[in-house]
Amino acid sequence: MPRIRELGIYNGRLPTGPLNAITDVAGVAVGHFTLIEGEGDWTGHGPFRTGVTVILPHQGNLYEEKVATAVHTINGFGKVIGFEQVRELGNLETPIALTGTLNGPRVADALMSVMIEQNPHIGLGFAATGRQGYASVNPVVGETSDGFLSDMQARPIGEAAVRAALADASTGVVAEGVVGAGAGTSCYGWKGGIGTASRRLPPEQGGFTIGALVQSNFGRPEELTIAGVNVGAVLRPGEGEAGEWRLGADKDEQSPLSSRHSSNEGSIMIVLATDAPLDKRQLERLAHRAAFGLARTGSTCHGGSGDFVIAFSTAYRILDRPEVLVGERPFLFEQPIMSALSLAVIESVEEAIYNSLLMAHTVVGRDGHTRYGLPAAAVVRSLKL
Repeated sequence: MPRIRELGIYNGRLPTGPLNAITDVAGVAVGHFTLIEGEGDWTGHGPFRTGVTVILPHQGNLYEEKVATAVHTINGFGKVIGFEQVRELGNLETPIALTGTLNGPRVADALMSVMIEQNPHIGLGFAATGRQGYASVNPVVGETSDGFLSDMQARPIGEAAVRAALADASTGVVAEGVVGAGAGTSCYGWKGGIGTASRRLPPEQGGFTIGALVQSNFGRPEELTIAGVNVGAVLRPGEGEAGEWRLGADKDEQSPLSSRHSSNEGSIMIVLATDAPLDKRQLERLAHRAAFGLARTGSTCHGGSGDFVIAFSTAYRILDRPEVLVGERPFLFEQPIMSALSLAVIESVEEAIYNSLLMAHTVVGRDGHTRYGLPAAAVVRSLKL
């Protein structure tokens, strides 16, 4: 299964990082735990097509050394956890976890357990340091629904799965498609999943890197747009070669999958990372730009979708218990390069969504529900029609 770049049909205006992934931002690591278990009818204990994906801004103690972070809600029909404190304080103190909707509270609980192990004073106070008050912890968890393919009610993703994803975390190549939090998701009526991409600014604009990672689970088949072409007008999941797809669908015709099984309104989680020394306000500006990358792929952010963005900078650390009241941080005068940073976000998000589709294979889930992998060859052919 090729990434979009390998098809020769898409190029951005900005160059990519070496891996064309969020891990091109130095220190950022990504790990997955994938649960593919059971076949056939729903039992209350499966079948499962689900998982969890974790994103770590650095390899140290994230609670002790937080990073500047902002969040943005494009459309709020979702169950994200931890966003309100990030909005208030502008920092991140746990890894970011992505999972299926009803797994969210269990994943948040697992993150709290891991952070308490690393920081035993959480919940007990600062007696050893002489400071007053008690420390809490703010787990950040994003979600999209994988209920079409997986048994969501059973909520199988908990502490063991989160620990496995953290142990899997790597600063290298990021697995995409049907992995982790993308195991059971759908995108434009096809199989969605995890996708990633990156962009690097030229040296005269600081040489900064922007990376994006998405959990795609949104859109109707007829909306799919690739490289500016409405591919969904002619390429639909349904009857065709091997029963997986058909080329030449009527533009006004609804996909069998959208009419039979679900509205495909869905959701998306978008995670942005950068090494540019941005503060919370500046990161918010970048987070807003993610919607433009999403729109390039055909999304109109349906009313039933939960579309959320988390953006963080790795350029400096925010100490949990500093010994001084006043510190110094690097600061970016953004205006000279804000347009370039915005373009980097837009292109990274757009390409990450394409990769999430093209790297996903066909999955048969609970009750025989099927999401077909987007056929790369047919995509190339449809762009030439």
